[in-house]
Amino acid sequence: MGHWWYRNIVEPGKLPLLLALGAFVLTFVVTRVITRLIRAGKGPFGNVTGAGGLHIHHVVPGVVLTVVGGFGLVASDRHAFGGGLFAVVFGIGAGLVLDEFALILHLHDVYWTEDGRKSVEVVVLTAALVGLILVGFSPFGVNDLTEGELQDRGTVISTVAGNFLLSLVALTKGKLRTAIFGVIVPVVALVGAVRLARPGSYWARRLYRRRPRARARSILRDYHHDRRWLRPGLAFQDWIGGRPDPTPSRVPDRR
Repeated sequence: MGHWWYRNIVEPGKLPLLLALGAFVLTFVVTRVITRLIRAGKGPFGNVTGAGGLHIHHVVPGVVLTVVGGFGLVASDRHAFGGGLFAVVFGIGAGLVLDEFALILHLHDVYWTEDGRKSVEVVVLTAALVGLILVGFSPFGVNDLTEGELQDRGTVISTVAGNFLLSLVALTKGKLRTAIFGVIVPVVALVGAVRLARPGSYWARRLYRRRPRARARSILRDYHHDRRWLRPGLAFQDWIGGRPDPTPSRVPDRR
């Protein structure tokens, strides 16, 4: 175990990345536990307020810690103690920031609404991508090249360009997660590029207009996909981040 740890984590300089990922995930979990306790009115915790009753969101100290940790990590030796320390600071800050990603996106406090689910989704996606890089995957499939191929600049450029193009096609087909993961794992980008586009995507609007059968198949596949995966996905997000508040029903305007 010690030999594996040194060869795969310490020697390649991945220890700061592992520490940052651990701090990131732990910070998100602790933050969600505390916010759910505050929401339920349990425990000794409460919202942080400033002068005049201003509610200070945890994204604020998160930004400060991310800046301090990021600049400190860049300036430090990743094999030294300082690199590990700043990596932890950066991970804590990133966890606080991305836990309120939806607030930044909407510029409104949507933490316990349906829009707030985006924060949980981004955190899970970020942790998964960093985990893939940690276990040895490199962006654009460069990790799949041999030593001889890595020395050939043309091979490296063509591999990066080809994988980027596949990810871009997957993105235009409305498959954001597939496109993002495809940057790290080329086969994922390939699958997203060859499969049917989602109905509302740029690809479908431009290329399926005169192909009614392809458009119909796209709509049908999208329906079956959402029917199979949407409810389990939402249940998973609720288990991690808490169930959003119910949306109040609109009262019809009788004027």
